[in-house]
Amino acid sequence: QVQLVESGGGSVQAGGSLRLSCAASGKVYSNNCMGWFRQAPGKEREGVAAISTGGGSTYYADSVKGRFTISQDNAKNTVYLQMNSLLPEDTAKYYCAVIGLFGSGGYCSISNFNYWGQGTQVTVSS
Repeated sequence: QVQLVESGGGSVQAGGSLRLSCAASGKVYSNNCMGWFRQAPGKEREGVAAISTGGGSTYYADSVKGRFTISQDNAKNTVYLQMNSLLPEDTAKYYCAVIGLFGSGGYCSISNFNYWGQGTQVTVSS
């Protein structure tokens, strides 16, 4: 079981900002694809953002492009999701996730996470 330590999340009004953090062990973090997906009650899981921790390439869902930014801190084995201009439809439980337990072989996508953390709730009120 992969250990991903999430922090951040909470409640905010529409137009506000939140930042999520996700720390992983060195073995998990190295040369992997890390990111977030979200799931709201009664809705399908949706990949939000991903970053290739080896090269820094980033990937976003169309619904969050221009509003969310994923970044990394290699010294802390941590990725961040800065969420700006939040909308009520962004309300969901956000899960930090990775593709592989020991790297992703250079592959990265928002659609193929295989391991994830406990999740953190983000609620945006109108």
